[in-house]
Amino acid sequence: MRSAILGFVAGAAFLQTQAALPAHPGGALAGLLVLMLVLLALTFPPVSRLRGRWRLLASVAYGAALGFYWAASLASQALAPQLAKADEGRDVIVTGTIDNLPNHTAQFTRFFFAVEHAGGLQVPPRIALAWYAGFRGNVQAVPELRPGERWRLKVRLQRPHGNANPHGFDYELWLLEQDIRATGYVRAEGPHDRLDGFNFSPRNTVERLRHGLRAKIRRALQGREYAEVIVALVVGDQRGIDQDDWQLFTRTGVGHLVSISGLHITMIAGLVAWAAAALWRRSFFLRHAQLPLLLPAQKVGALAGLLAALLYVLLAGFGVPAQRTLYMLCVVALAVWANRIACVSHVLALAAGLVVLLDPWAVMWPGFWLSFGAVAIILYASVGRTAAWKNPADPDAIDPDARGPTPLSHRQRMTAVLKGAVNTQYAVTLGLVPLTMLLFAQVSVISPLANAVAIPVVSLLVTPLALAGGLLPEPLATPLLVLAHEMMHWLAVALQWFSAAPLAVWHAPAPPWYLFVLALLGTFWLLAPRGWPTRWLGALTWIPLLTAQPEAPAPGSARILAFDVGQGMAVLVETAGHRLLYDTGPAYGTDANAGSRVIVPYLRARGIGRLDGVVVSHGDADHAGGALAVLREIRTAWSLSSLPPAHPVTLASPRHWRCVAGQRWEWDGVRFEMLHPTAGSYADASLKTNGRSCTLRIVAGGKAVLLAGDIEARQEAELLVRSSTMLRADVLLVPHHGSGTSSTEAFLDAVQPSLAVFQVGYRNRYRHPKREVVARYERRNVATMRTDTAGAIRIDLAATVGVDAYRLSRPRYWHD
Repeated sequence: MRSAILGFVAGAAFLQTQAALPAHPGGALAGLLVLMLVLLALTFPPVSRLRGRWRLLASVAYGAALGFYWAASLASQALAPQLAKADEGRDVIVTGTIDNLPNHTAQFTRFFFAVEHAGGLQVPPRIALAWYAGFRGNVQAVPELRPGERWRLKVRLQRPHGNANPHGFDYELWLLEQDIRATGYVRAEGPHDRLDGFNFSPRNTVERLRHGLRAKIRRALQGREYAEVIVALVVGDQRGIDQDDWQLFTRTGVGHLVSISGLHITMIAGLVAWAAAALWRRSFFLRHAQLPLLLPAQKVGALAGLLAALLYVLLAGFGVPAQRTLYMLCVVALAVWANRIACVSHVLALAAGLVVLLDPWAVMWPGFWLSFGAVAIILYASVGRTAAWKNPADPDAIDPDARGPTPLSHRQRMTAVLKGAVNTQYAVTLGLVPLTMLLFAQVSVISPLANAVAIPVVSLLVTPLALAGGLLPEPLATPLLVLAHEMMHWLAVALQWFSAAPLAVWHAPAPPWYLFVLALLGTFWLLAPRGWPTRWLGALTWIPLLTAQPEAPAPGSARILAFDVGQGMAVLVETAGHRLLYDTGPAYGTDANAGSRVIVPYLRARGIGRLDGVVVSHGDADHAGGALAVLREIRTAWSLSSLPPAHPVTLASPRHWRCVAGQRWEWDGVRFEMLHPTAGSYADASLKTNGRSCTLRIVAGGKAVLLAGDIEARQEAELLVRSSTMLRADVLLVPHHGSGTSSTEAFLDAVQPSLAVFQVGYRNRYRHPKREVVARYERRNVATMRTDTAGAIRIDLAATVGVDAYRLSRPRYWHD
């Protein structure tokens, strides 16, 4: 049973690595189900004769095939509703229902919309929309949207698309998991009509309840710093938590507590089960009732705890950690009602199988592996290692001739509980080190101490108070919510002190699979039972994992990565011993930018904790939008830019100089030459910021790349006069994203590139690159690549030019 379930999970995970779905997955799935009926009937002699390892392998193989085709069948159904490419960018009036808990900010509201009718277009049944205030022509405030409300809206849609970068978040996969097959925004000119009626579906009813609780908490804690943390603990909505707070929780390893986690659900379910069983056992203090004779109190408690867990999981939005806990509690409750003893490994395996059965894409997210990994480690390090009772003659041994367990004193029980909690935290902290390094390329060293403080505060104090405040009427709720907030505030103060420690977090590159497997085996050895020989040797397997260095090109060569950041520019240049970031991508909003969402996660995953230089070509938001996030998160030696002295990026730089034509330096046999702007251009007040774009030429192994920023025709002409002999380059990062004001004929004749890279956003509003500009490159037989279709583009400069596109080398069936 367990082997088949693990095979099922592995099969579903394998499907998510495929570039295309198999043909006719439904038919293959039906065949496998028929085969299962045959096997269950035990009338297939070859199968019945299988024993031992062969029966195990057959079970795993069958489960893997079943999981693969089950996931393929669900994926095929999810991909079926599509917006036609010809309908992208067209306005359409849709009628439907607000289908989730909207995310309101001062600048926009994001929400899912269940479409009932769309005039003139074939629109998928569920779409994701953004309603902007003061943007895209809309000058009015966005009205408050509530789940279940019916609206008629004028929207503009496109097919699902997200940035594609190594170690980046896969937005297209997330949309597929959410059953979203088109995205778009509400048009400013309307119509925007709230219609009569409410859609009383189970989903909308739950989401309306979550909306009311969130609004209630926000009213009670208006203006308080950690109000959104309390919201996350009650309704599971983490979207409002500030990025700085998330960084604090991540550095200290307590991020799992700032949500409706399995620990919280189990605690609430346990309290409700205990109370229900106690009241039932006492027949609710009714003198003549004999309720335990009708139904055992244990079964009542199990049912009450399960219902409480279900309610809490629904409030949480049904995330993977919550699902895992709910399914485990379901299995335990069924075992109690069936009068059977549930094996913990069966419980864990069944929970994993149920999660993947309902959501085969769950295996693609870190939460799935961390949730089940943590429980598996706890079981491995604890089950069967503690004595059930105490023999007074020998406290450390179990006497088989003893008549029964000796009751423990209150002090002994408290000591046992404390010891168990310490051992559990020890096991989880050490056991998850390899997995945490694989998923996040870092491990919180301060986590054990931080969790020792945070777990009792959040789980035993903040969460119960927040839940009570959410459920009680407002006059009674406000004091409880305020008290929960103040406890969270003082906990955050302590966490900030922990986070400030010099070695609070250990960073290293995300390991290859063989180092991960080695460290995992060593961890099992380290956490083995007492008496296992030289358990401490297991920790030695972590040395290659924790001390690995970032991969680097050979001396004299360079590696250049053009990130897919949407409509903007960001390029990482690596030599054998140095790293330079040229531009930092756009700002996506007041709280999101390419620096925090794309560049920093990539650098962390590669184990790059220091940049030797940062060049910000000019001050436009699509080039400098992520600079502050990069400078705050990554140690930087110096920066070059054309920004004014009072610019925030200039002030945040440790050492800053203006970029000026003629600047040169060499790293590891690779030459860097600044070709533009001139020193005199800074005195020209009429010059646009584009005109001062820092233009950098890099030469390695006899091959060259030209990073031209947003220079336009005038600057290209100046370069032809001033530096025409230095413009020759094999690779050209196309000026100004391929706008009609750059890439002149004379400039291209001087550069003579063999490859042109356009860093552009999907269906960007500037319509970059312009068709006539692309035609100029094609007439010269220049190969062209675009980040919106190819994803991040890696260029290796050595004796030859090597090119690799992320979407082409890592295709997935959900990519458009």
